[in-house]
Amino acid sequence: MIKHFIDIDNFSLKELDLILSTAKKLKKNNTRYERLFNNKSLGLLFQKESTRTRLSFSIGMQKLGGSVIELDLKAIGFGKRESEEDILKTLSCYIDCLMIRNNNHKKIQYYASLNVLPIINGLSDYSHPCQILADIFTLKEKLGKLSNKTICWIGDYNNVLRSLIQIQHLYLFQLNIVIPKKILLKNILKINKTKHSKIKFTDNIKNGVMKSDCVMTDAWVSMGERSRKKKSFFKNYQVNDKLMQMAKKNAIFMHCLPAHRGEEVSNNVIDGHQSIVWHQAENRMYVQQAILSYIFSKK
Repeated sequence: MIKHFIDIDNFSLKELDLILSTAKKLKKNNTRYERLFNNKSLGLLFQKESTRTRLSFSIGMQKLGGSVIELDLKAIGFGKRESEEDILKTLSCYIDCLMIRNNNHKKIQYYASLNVLPIINGLSDYSHPCQILADIFTLKEKLGKLSNKTICWIGDYNNVLRSLIQIQHLYLFQLNIVIPKKILLKNILKINKTKHSKIKFTDNIKNGVMKSDCVMTDAWVSMGERSRKKKSFFKNYQVNDKLMQMAKKNAIFMHCLPAHRGEEVSNNVIDGHQSIVWHQAENRMYVQQAILSYIFSKK
């Protein structure tokens, strides 16, 4: 059976916990599993810039004995010199899994529906499941059980937030989503579909941040998106010292990176004692390894 990793809501809590349990074992003793991916190969297809996704999959695969090839879209003429379907069938003859990072979520879903080889969504315009699963892994390390915790998201209604909402339905933490009013109104129909007793949408910073165990943010404008006007909506929504003081005393700060210092977060916060962003980035590798282990397993 071919397995894919496209969206969080394709998985049960039991399945995600199994992946996280594997990530915990791999982090505890990575060298013990250095032959886990022997004779396995991973293809990487990037249509968007990447640092952490590229490194975590590449290094993570190699550390466990696997091989990695980064595919050049222009060189292989993906969808131009040859149909996408034929190229994917050809790739299935050589590699065991394909990670895709692109601007078109429907394309990733379509590639997975062909069922010729396992597909991992490394980020799309709609969701970022690898990032959020790694964030949950990090949150569980730092905060323990999540069902009695409050996470506050401050920022845009974007791909990372969509995946966070999906995973909230499984781990049942309180999720306070703080978004400027104009962005809220623009996405009101989508927001109504995600209503849940433990999800709160607000444009009031204090109401959202108060009593939070974790404050999360992301770039105000997503990668590849161009909107100076949109940035102006967020000018009062920077995560800074004053804002963090509204959260619990021991609250942590998370950011999936890359960060735009001086915009969505101040230097004091991202470099301060409450920030765990580098720990968060490190954990990407262990969770990617665990996702690959799930993909390659026969069960």
